[in-house]
Amino acid sequence: MKNGLFILCFTMFFVSAFGQKQTTREYIEKYKDFAIREMVRSGVPASITLAQGVLETESGNSELVRKSNNHFGIKCKAEWTGEKVYHDDDESGECFRKYDSSYHSYRDHSDFLRTRAHYAFLFSLEPTDYKGWAHGLKKAGYATNPRYPQILIKTIEEYQLNDYSLEAMKSIPDYSVFVIKQQESKPKVVKVIDNTITQVESLIFPQNPKLKSFNGLKAVQVDSGTSLLALAIRFQIDLEDLLDYNDLLEDGILDRTSWIYLERKRFESSQKTYKVKANDNLYDISQALGIQLSYLMAYNGVNEGDYLKPGMILSLKSIMIDEKEKVVNEVRYHKVKPSESLKNIAKKYKVSVSDIKEWNKLESETIIVGQKLIISK
Repeated sequence: MKNGLFILCFTMFFVSAFGQKQTTREYIEKYKDFAIREMVRSGVPASITLAQGVLETESGNSELVRKSNNHFGIKCKAEWTGEKVYHDDDESGECFRKYDSSYHSYRDHSDFLRTRAHYAFLFSLEPTDYKGWAHGLKKAGYATNPRYPQILIKTIEEYQLNDYSLEAMKSIPDYSVFVIKQQESKPKVVKVIDNTITQVESLIFPQNPKLKSFNGLKAVQVDSGTSLLALAIRFQIDLEDLLDYNDLLEDGILDRTSWIYLERKRFESSQKTYKVKANDNLYDISQALGIQLSYLMAYNGVNEGDYLKPGMILSLKSIMIDEKEKVVNEVRYHKVKPSESLKNIAKKYKVSVSDIKEWNKLESETIIVGQKLIISK
């Protein structure tokens, strides 16, 4: 009886332990939308992204992905300021990036490939040329396994992953089909089976973007359909810095002609006040006048989404508040971006974590994307 009970328990344990292992098909189904979304955003083929994810995570079952949400084996590198985990790879105890979510890992993987010069040649390939991409990744040094290209190609063909690249291409607006080459290169024309899209160009990029002065700051005027990621690459600016300079939370494709600053806007405008016009909003005013959005809000005691009544007068400089001419304290804000932590933000603004927690009445270091934090008082 005891032996029978032991065998039953062992069998249940065996089934339970191994039944929880995720299959390759389940991994693909779970993350295909991330791969498609990232192809539309960055130009990295969805087929390649998924195949790399399958390989690097052992279909989502590896220890690294379970403890860090790191789907692509991206190591810390010197520029990484986020959380870290240590894992044995080519050497013991190597430093790997840790992400808040799987999507942050997928997004960072796209940016990792888009922003490094030695991967630039890959974007001259057709987005459906998964064999070219697989061999190119090995050539660029992405992996040390000599059979890396063959493994990716086999995975793509076995699970028909190129279908997801074709699906992504159907989702791309006509004006924003990919960068595919460095700025000197001409767009590559690709015939798509269903003729939904007949041209695959660059990560939409202005033909001749010129550095200009706008409000006395370095800026560039670009058309709708321009990719912020492409601008960051073109002008050799960190993407997060470009977003910060322009008070933006996420990169993407611009939906209208815009001035984009290539350096941080000022604390004050050159003029003292601004009279609100119909349909004005705080963000557009801050961009038009070259003043940081957080300071514009602080000077006027308003929030970004507040309605601005036409004729209202906005202060664009520090305000004198009483007969003694005391200056209102300059309160500066920061909107939390994906993958940021309280420690990253504190380091960026050279303040302590405890100060940020005190100013914002935070009980822990947990923050969420889009949260507005006071970072100076």
